[in-house]
Amino acid sequence: MPAPVRTCIGCRTRDEKARLLRIIARDGDVAVDYRQIEPGRGAYLHPRPECLERAVKRRSLGRALRSEIDGQRAAVTIRQFLGVLT
Repeated sequence: MPAPVRTCIGCRTRDEKARLLRIIARDGDVAVDYRQIEPGRGAYLHPRPECLERAVKRRSLGRALRSEIDGQRAAVTIRQFLGVLT
C-alpha cells in the first residue's frame, strides 16, 4: 500500500506525509503536531527553513489553515521547533 502524500505549503512539492511537519491552528496561534494525531485542519511543511520562509512570504499558512494567523509569530514558533530537531 502506498504511503500517504501531502503538499508542502512552502515549496508546493508533494512528498510522503511522514517527511513533513503538520502545523495546526490552536487558539489563534499555530502549533506543530509532531505526532500528526491532533484533530482539525492541518497544513504540511518540509522541516527546512527555506520552506518556512516561502510559506510566510506567500501568506500560505493562514490560507491553508483557514484561519487568521500572524505569519511572523507562527514562523517563530515553527523555527523554535526546527531548532530542536537540528
